[in-house]
Amino acid sequence: MPRNDVPHHQMPDSQNTANRTADAHYDCDIAIIGAGPSGTVAAKFLRDAGLSVIVLETQTFPRFVIGESLLPQCMNVLERAGLLGAIQDAGFQYKNGAVFARGAQHQSIDFRENFEDTGWGTTFQVQRSRFDQILAQETQNAGADIRFGHKVTHAVLRDGDCTLDFENEAGETGQIRSTFVIDASGYGRVLPRMLGTAKPDDGPGQSIKRRAVFTHMRDHISGPSYDREKILITVHPVRSEIWYWLIPFSDGTASVGVIYPDQDPEFDGLDDQTIFDRLINDTHLGSLLADADPIRPLGTIAGYGAQSDTLHGDGYVLLGNSAGFLDPVFSSGVTIAMQSAELAATALIARSNGQPVDWNADYAIPLNKGVETFRAYVDAWYDGRLQTIIFNQPDEDNKLKRMVVSILAGYAWNLENPLVSKTDRYLEMLHDLCDPS
Repeated sequence: MPRNDVPHHQMPDSQNTANRTADAHYDCDIAIIGAGPSGTVAAKFLRDAGLSVIVLETQTFPRFVIGESLLPQCMNVLERAGLLGAIQDAGFQYKNGAVFARGAQHQSIDFRENFEDTGWGTTFQVQRSRFDQILAQETQNAGADIRFGHKVTHAVLRDGDCTLDFENEAGETGQIRSTFVIDASGYGRVLPRMLGTAKPDDGPGQSIKRRAVFTHMRDHISGPSYDREKILITVHPVRSEIWYWLIPFSDGTASVGVIYPDQDPEFDGLDDQTIFDRLINDTHLGSLLADADPIRPLGTIAGYGAQSDTLHGDGYVLLGNSAGFLDPVFSSGVTIAMQSAELAATALIARSNGQPVDWNADYAIPLNKGVETFRAYVDAWYDGRLQTIIFNQPDEDNKLKRMVVSILAGYAWNLENPLVSKTDRYLEMLHDLCDPS
């Protein structure tokens, strides 16, 4: 049955939530659309601060999703949210860095050799179905009301008085009322689609639309030279705009995918399996995965770059992929999602305590600083500058190398790092230093 007949949550004792009317009847303080990492992390922060939360999630968990290689920056947010222990206890694959390969060239990056004074230098590679379910369960244990199989069908948004209409899997409808709405719906981008603010990402690095083809395999990789504690990023030996990921998991399986230009004439008339097999066999991955057995059908995502005209509005804020999605080459998706969740939750907690909140200054501007740093790296990857930097770095430890490693480890918000505060200038300088020509 729809849940709009449950007892309404009491508002916090402070009674200071912005724009609340004296006789308003709310189901919760904050309604959240989506129970992925950004939604659950935000909900956990809010619950720990005493706010009541209802999360509406379209799907039923566990469910498959890609974005499986975390960055160390995620660990700091999970730790502050009180969620890290459950993830550490889950037996996920330990991860300490990345290996980049192009033909005979290999470059190993150790995330522990970074520019940061504090913070994590290691993380995990995770099957997202289990990872997301653990986060959701821990958030439920903290008192959040997560309703799976509930699709938001309509929204009325006004700071202090918002309503979300929903339909559950049985076709029953209902409505919840809150003082504010967080959209953490990921690729669904529920509010941007409803409000007409969703648009393709047409920035410099997105001028060519790309397509991802991916699967999970039982990899059967046993060679001593293969490091399961690092993600393997491979570049096509001839076409540098084509790249591959191999993300090993702790149970002997791996996520394998390839990114290539969408609607490329070279692949006209070919089905996904033929394209995938051909591209894999163009690289050393063909021999590395010679004994691998696929354990799920191929999946595809095309034209995945997206952004929204605004990150917040009257009565709502957008988190993670709902606000926009960058190319996955640096595994920044979950990191951005968690960073946005903590920033938004911090603002809403301050708001509930009667403090003024400036959503531009307190949320959009600081979040975008890191996102734009990642975006500059994505652009530099596809125009070749970053590939030159990565594959021609000196072996010896130095300060500039540690600055690069910090960005690859997800520390894109540390303004003490010149590669964050002066991204373009330092990328050009590094390229000039590493360019062998």
